[in-house]
Amino acid sequence: MRIIVNGATGRIGRLLCSAIEADPEHVLTAACSNKDLSKKLLNIGETADVIIDFSNHQATEDVTRFAMEKKIPVVIGTTGQTPEEMQMIRECAQAVPVFFAANMSIGVALLCELAKNVMRVFPAAELEIIECHHDQKLDVPSGTALMCAKAVQQMRPESKIVLGRQEQGLRDPKEIAIHSLRYGKEVGTHTMIFSCGNETLELCHKAEDRALFADGALAAARFIVGQAAGLYGMGHLMEV
Repeated sequence: MRIIVNGATGRIGRLLCSAIEADPEHVLTAACSNKDLSKKLLNIGETADVIIDFSNHQATEDVTRFAMEKKIPVVIGTTGQTPEEMQMIRECAQAVPVFFAANMSIGVALLCELAKNVMRVFPAAELEIIECHHDQKLDVPSGTALMCAKAVQQMRPESKIVLGRQEQGLRDPKEIAIHSLRYGKEVGTHTMIFSCGNETLELCHKAEDRALFADGALAAARFIVGQAAGLYGMGHLMEV
């Protein structure tokens, strides 16, 4: 599988390039940083089976435009997209297969499925989400925390996502509160606390090494190649 990596100079991008080069079944066709994306992509031509983007949400327009022009499937692992950038992703998915996930971890995908099961059994449960990351992370809350919250919203659409708690007053029992902590070199920990009346459930995922995101991205790339145009996510990967 021939792969173009965008964001190759970032933390995950470097790990991804190393994983590709270590696998004889994969070929690293091009490795682009988000700064020189447009220039390099214009010179690449149709020599790749898939694009994997781990750069920055600001590269969304360039990545999706190139994918549509060259008819190449794309895996997008960036977070913090604006509504306009999300629309670009949806439009791209009408032309080529797009795999979009705020977190490429199989474990996080399972966390979301487990959260849905909790809501099936305890539909009135109160939910608090605590997400912890390193002190250099830009987006708040994390895309993973939002992914977890939206998974619960699928089961309880009337729920409202609240970022932190800054004012006095009673808690809305249907709210989904997300609290963001930033410190040191924390890779990423997400804890979901369900208060179910007389008992409490906690689901927690802790990333021990960023290499897990590169592994997940490659699994997504293998899945997306050959798929019909459309928008895919970790839930689809778990069904395979």
